[in-house]
Amino acid sequence: MNATVRVLTVGAFQENCYLLADVAAGVSVLVDPGAEADRLAAMVEQSGTTLEGIWLTHAHLDHIGGIAALTRRWNVPVYLHPLDEPLYRMADRQAALYGLPWEQPPAADRTLGEGDRMRVGGLRFDVMHAPGHAPGHVVFHGHGVAFAGDCLFAGSIGRTDLPLSNPRHLAASLDRIVGLPEDTIVYPGHGPATTIREELRSNPFLTGVARIAGV
Repeated sequence: MNATVRVLTVGAFQENCYLLADVAAGVSVLVDPGAEADRLAAMVEQSGTTLEGIWLTHAHLDHIGGIAALTRRWNVPVYLHPLDEPLYRMADRQAALYGLPWEQPPAADRTLGEGDRMRVGGLRFDVMHAPGHAPGHVVFHGHGVAFAGDCLFAGSIGRTDLPLSNPRHLAASLDRIVGLPEDTIVYPGHGPATTIREELRSNPFLTGVARIAGV
């Protein structure tokens, strides 16, 4: 069974929001709807699927800014690791620091964590708790793809100089992520898609050329 993945890059931080769909079953979820809810809603409608939920890799403001408007349109559950709830609640203050317009999303109503299995139609995605960039950061992986949030990028890794981040935790999380099959397509929170194989070959933080500050 194949997962259909569509991406829109949205907002001031150019964050990637993904529509993950089982087209045969006619259902989908949004992963990290960070901004521009109208564009994201149009993506859902154009897919011809019914939105069933919102999955969050973590709760930084650039990954959650579209939730309020989307949940008014579709009454769907929002899934978040409980360790990221403090970041979720303080997102309005983060937005104020950047001078960004903001509508605080409603409280996340479903929790997720290590070992959970998320479902959309006939698709199954495992949850990997991958802290470091954020304490409740998770990776969703299955069907040959991984939604890595802000842990692993093409040629780089997530920041660890933000509130509640931890460089040692990120280093441990990266070790687990790159243990996924090498042909896994990695869909990051920013920038282009990549693969585990390509990052093991060329990412300086994985080859030993660069080090995570504080590790």
